[in-house]
Amino acid sequence: MTTEATGTRRLNTAKATVEAIAREMERDENVFVMGEDVGPYGGIFSSTTGLLERFGPERIIDTPISETGFIGAAIGAATEGMRPIVELMFVDFFGVCMDQIYNHMAKIHYESGGNVKVPLVLTTAVGGGYSDGAQHSQCLWGTFAHLPGMKVVVPSNPADAAGLMTAAIRDDNPVVFMYHKGIQGLAWMKKNRRSIGPVPEGDHVVEIGKAAVPRSGKDVTIVTLSLSVHHALDVAEELAGEGVDVEVIDLRSIVPMDTQAIIDSVTKTGHLVIVDEDYQSFGLSGEIAARIAEHDPTILKTPVGRVANPDLPIPYARTLEYTVLPTPERIKEAVLKQVGR
Repeated sequence: MTTEATGTRRLNTAKATVEAIAREMERDENVFVMGEDVGPYGGIFSSTTGLLERFGPERIIDTPISETGFIGAAIGAATEGMRPIVELMFVDFFGVCMDQIYNHMAKIHYESGGNVKVPLVLTTAVGGGYSDGAQHSQCLWGTFAHLPGMKVVVPSNPADAAGLMTAAIRDDNPVVFMYHKGIQGLAWMKKNRRSIGPVPEGDHVVEIGKAAVPRSGKDVTIVTLSLSVHHALDVAEELAGEGVDVEVIDLRSIVPMDTQAIIDSVTKTGHLVIVDEDYQSFGLSGEIAARIAEHDPTILKTPVGRVANPDLPIPYARTLEYTVLPTPERIKEAVLKQVGR
């Protein structure tokens, strides 16, 4: 992490992200925001609260319910030198606008021989745990990571959300910025003690593609991201009292991925559990396991453990939903299996 910040405050993730956007809008008049309910409503997960009052409707643009239309407009603006931040309200809605995202946003730079840049940030809410049902509860970051041409960042805490948003806005490539509802720190959602934390003041930037190690350990490595970082840290704290020392790797970015950080940790511990709130098959957990195998499978003392969503739609019923999500209970079971307990 790089920063020129001075001082820190405690903010929730939503406010830290909005502050980063506002700072970049003040710094660069080409930055603007558009999407559904980003104006007076302030974003349904408080992702744009207060920006309309500060910058006006010409730079904070409420759109009709037409993802194809407004994401396409943002792509056009980006190719002409603007730096749009465009919000896809729920990642689950990607199907109606995937042609714009993948056949245009992600490919224009390549198809133009590098002559046309698309400095666009596509923000979107992800994740389950709130009985939002099968069409509002997915993560799908593995889907976006699988398609070349886009950077994909997934913060887990307020400081990283602010720093990654700043980096994303300044990046000349399209960046998909995915935030879990459970890390926003909103009063009307399930309380999460780590969704409010210290955030540096000033010009705070987190490098895209650099993982963090929020907890060091010597026995088992947990590689994860987003809300699952919070669950992994809770499990690590609990298991420390049982004599199991867990190291937690927060990827922060999937594209690019900090493979070396994963290898370094697993080389030390010899045991790996991958926790992913996306679907298990053909996704992030398999990719990480493959990178370990390609590097040197002998650094593993036991087979890789995976805690992910099974390949079925996210249930609406709360008890069923928490059966499929990567809960602390499932994570703890996987870690104990790694050490033969």
